Amino acid sequence: MRTALALSALLSITGVDTAQASNLVKNGSFENTNIEGKGRFEGNVDGWSGGGNLTYIAAPGTADDGEGEMSLYGPFPRTSPDGGKFVIADGDGPYRDAIWQTIAGLTIGAVYELNFFQAAGQWAGRPYAADTTERWQVSFGDETRQSDSYNLPFTGVGAWQLQKMRFTATSTSQVLAFLADGTPSGAPPMSLLDGVSLSAVPEPSTWAMMVGGLAAVGGAMRARRRNRRAAALV
Repeated sequence: MRTALALSALLSITGVDTAQASNLVKNGSFENTNIEGKGRFEGNVDGWSGGGNLTYIAAPGTADDGEGEMSLYGPFPRTSPDGGKFVIADGDGPYRDAIWQTIAGLTIGAVYELNFFQAAGQWAGRPYAADTTERWQVSFGDETRQSDSYNLPFTGVGAWQLQKMRFTATSTSQVLAFLADGTPSGAPPMSLLDGVSLSAVPEPSTWAMMVGGLAAVGGAMRARRRNRRAAALV
């Protein structure tokens, strides 16, 4: 009860809108899809466009199941840290295609933090043995970033890892896009993706208000305790 009152008072004092921290990405966990096991991404994942060529949506445990036209060398983790379905995309130039969605309701000049999980693998049906590299090329509006790169030996598996990026909005509506990027050509380097989220980063003035509000709430609670002790002594 005391914690709830303190939080309520803090929000009242600072005027912080908790909606600022909400995820602006639709279906960032890729759970809303009509694919049950593993299948083509294009046209089958709610909220996302693109994903042609060798881009797939996969259910937990299917990345290295040895079935269908897309299976990776394993053993591969059953799920990402986000859990549930995830994306598998070929990063070889002739076979890759971006997945994207339009993010609306942005504030021009505001900073937004993008978080996602990535992993890497190699297609078990590849025509020849080779080491590979895998990463994601991420675009938001006119800005483009590269995720950390994997360097995998033949039949290697790249563990899931969290990626964080920050972008500054130049429009109230911008396209967020992911493009698998790997080498060498002919030896399918596969990039995996899950748990995509994008949220506004509070401005320094907002943080200052939050710190000041927290101090005020703490002071009020300490004063209340002192008054209670003084009353008990009367």
